[in-house]
Amino acid sequence: MEAVFKTDRGKLRQLNEDNGGVFTNPSGVLLAVVADGMGGHRAGDVASSMAIEKLKDFWAETGEFLDPEDAEDWLRIHIVKVNDLLYQHSLANKECEGMGTTIVAAICTRTFASVAHVGDSRGYLYQNSGIKQVTEDHSLVQELVRCGQISKEDAEHHPRKNVLLRALGTEKNVEIDVSLIPIYVGDMLLLCSDGLSNKVSENDLQQIITAQAGQDVKSEDLIKLANDNGGEDNITLVLVHFTDESESG
Repeated sequence: MEAVFKTDRGKLRQLNEDNGGVFTNPSGVLLAVVADGMGGHRAGDVASSMAIEKLKDFWAETGEFLDPEDAEDWLRIHIVKVNDLLYQHSLANKECEGMGTTIVAAICTRTFASVAHVGDSRGYLYQNSGIKQVTEDHSLVQELVRCGQISKEDAEHHPRKNVLLRALGTEKNVEIDVSLIPIYVGDMLLLCSDGLSNKVSENDLQQIITAQAGQDVKSEDLIKLANDNGGEDNITLVLVHFTDESESG
């Protein structure tokens, strides 16, 4: 299994409020996370940084996962804990009032991946049949699409595209979506902030991640394309390649 984390400020933003990482627990199981912070001043930066650091700390204390249910339970329990920590921090620190962050996190094993998300940071899975989005945005525009009020094409250019219905840390309670993905050798999982997904089409995502290049090069190419297409937002991704055991540790 190979995994790469990359983040970029983009072309217009003064501050990178995104965060993320790839972490391995003592049993060798991988946790991949991307967070896109929001809020005035440095609050978004604080929210995404706190979320990643707390999950990293929790992960370091975690043992082996024997089945997908264990992984799903871990994600739900610890993302709820992070939500509470962020919410309490925003109440106690006026400069962080209203801060929050999206989160997309995946526990990756050789046979399955459990993916949890809150907000509009996304997960994509590439298999032999092609690439598909495996998360559904918690956004106003996605809700309009789901209800049939606008088309998926209309959603791409909707003026309220960035309005979120869920985020981490903005309310006392949070609802988390978790999905199970069976994994096969050769599969690739891409987690990213909307700075990438808003600027790079699924066709282009697939073309880049399936190119004959290393994971670092693919990740840099994705960020470059997002910047070439405008780069108005921070751009963050984790790319996980589920290689054969004999190829990679």
